[in-house]
Amino acid sequence: MKLPSLNIQILLGTTLGVAIGLYFNELGADHTVVKSGLYASGLVGTLFIDLLKMILIPLVLCSISVGIANLRQHQQMHRVWVSAMLFFVTTMMIAISLALIAGNYFKPGSGLQMTMFENAMQNFEAKQLPLPEFFAQFLHGLFINPFTALAQNNVLAVVMFALILGITLVMGGERFKQTRTLLEEALDVTMLIVGWIMRLAPFGIMALLIKLVAAQDVVMLGILAKFVAVVVGTTLLHGMVVLPLILYLFTRKSPLWFFRGAREALLTAFATSSSAATLPITMRCTTQHLHVKPEIAGFVLPLGATVNMDGTALYEAAAALFVANLVGIELSFVQQLVVFFIAMIAAMGAPGIPSAGMVTMVMVLQSVGLPAEAIAILLPIDRLLDTLRTTVNVEGDMVGSLVVQKLTLHNANKPAN
Repeated sequence: MKLPSLNIQILLGTTLGVAIGLYFNELGADHTVVKSGLYASGLVGTLFIDLLKMILIPLVLCSISVGIANLRQHQQMHRVWVSAMLFFVTTMMIAISLALIAGNYFKPGSGLQMTMFENAMQNFEAKQLPLPEFFAQFLHGLFINPFTALAQNNVLAVVMFALILGITLVMGGERFKQTRTLLEEALDVTMLIVGWIMRLAPFGIMALLIKLVAAQDVVMLGILAKFVAVVVGTTLLHGMVVLPLILYLFTRKSPLWFFRGAREALLTAFATSSSAATLPITMRCTTQHLHVKPEIAGFVLPLGATVNMDGTALYEAAAALFVANLVGIELSFVQQLVVFFIAMIAAMGAPGIPSAGMVTMVMVLQSVGLPAEAIAILLPIDRLLDTLRTTVNVEGDMVGSLVVQKLTLHNANKPAN
């Protein structure tokens, strides 16, 4: 009997995961079936994420170094680098603008009182990090012993080492031909292993979604419904309208074509809530389904997974306005500009420090004098919202690789004056 395609299997796994999770939520955490089901889901889900993390670092190292070497040979490296960074910064600015506009219009949190959340805030200690110290830690985390970075799964440090290694291979020319060939073969081997891991994806995604849905605090979701609706609405607007529109304007590719090709990666991002863990599948979908050249995808995607965080920046800006409404503070235009830039900096720099999400959120709140402890209010709903913002983060990386490919190939094909 012929099995359905991997895409269909993943969709079935997603549907079953949500349905079983809702059923477990109804039964309650103390039910025997729920305990057994969550234990089994934990084993399968953890195995799937561990397999992705296992292959992540070799993939980042090989893809970036090989990508740079190949791009330099075609004299396209500068165009790719500039186009990618312009795309990342522009889309993050649009995302934050959406959050601030929606936050000012709907004013989530304005009907609630801080006293409702006193217990949560008392039991939470916010780790505070001033902006200068944040920059110092971020820069310090860029350049460390590559073997330490490889062993500790430090993606950002591996990205920096791979950039330097790729440039060195180009500068060395034919002297390092064997090293370049070895890395190209290692990349092929890595992508083959990713294909094997994908066979487990329907079960892994189903298991992760069972745990996610079963653990949701329905009461807290009800209390914070307006904030959740604003964040979900603006995130979906950015992911379903803004990014597809940018894609169409630059490449003339339809959103349906894109979502069909990107489906595996987007569902994995939703289930894992990790751009980095999803990267092996993002690479596979972008090169095989969306037909982006491996050298461009190999450079843009790992870089995007560490610095391109549209969903995260949007969420942090929305959360700042939510907390301001909770405490009854009207943020001025200048204060909202501060939130705009700090949210973008924090989202781009987040991978370089421990407990990144919480620390950067505290930094955004501190920048305009809001109570850092208030992020404890968001913790019960953070995991659910994280699924959506990670999906948009990954979508932004994939759209970016398509746009960068179009821009660089278009410029490369222009006749010289």
